Amino acid sequence: MPSLTQRVLARVPQGVRPLLVRHRRLVKFLLVGSGCFALTLVINYALRLTVLERKPVVALTAATVVGTAVSYLLNRRWSFRSSWRRREPLLFLLVSAAAIAVNVLPLIASRYLLDLREPWVSPVTQELADFLSGMVLGTFVAMLFRFWAMQRWVFTRTEQPGARGAAAGPQPGPSLGARVRSAEAGAGERDA
Repeated sequence: MPSLTQRVLARVPQGVRPLLVRHRRLVKFLLVGSGCFALTLVINYALRLTVLERKPVVALTAATVVGTAVSYLLNRRWSFRSSWRRREPLLFLLVSAAAIAVNVLPLIASRYLLDLREPWVSPVTQELADFLSGMVLGTFVAMLFRFWAMQRWVFTRTEQPGARGAAAGPQPGPSLGARVRSAEAGAGERDA
């Protein structure tokens, strides 16, 4: 039975499919990042509208820490399919700490360098500036940094199919594209 990824790829237009297969690690990273962005957004505004109303930098930092923890689990097991190394959590923690700093720097600049906060601007302008600087610009720059750093330093050893925990380079065997084509051929034979 084809995996969920293979079934989804079978529905993607054939012109786009090779591009997605070739860059599958980036696509998975972006999907994990999208989910973690939504989680961070919800936590950030839940904190800002309740207990951290006057501390937007602390709220964004706390929300980013939670989103980062979830992204570690998902990226390690799905995006990068990494086999565990003893120092991997420490490297992830260091990269994530740097990424959290990168994420909140635009918000700090918006609030405290450009003074885009009350009483100098309206509450709507302040919220818009906070969202654009912290959630949009900060997250985008941190995402680029994270993908580069995770691939370079953290998730450098990938699992081989069927060998849980074994360290190896690129996965041998048929490519995902070949497996999707094989699954499509099998589905066509069953339908006939």
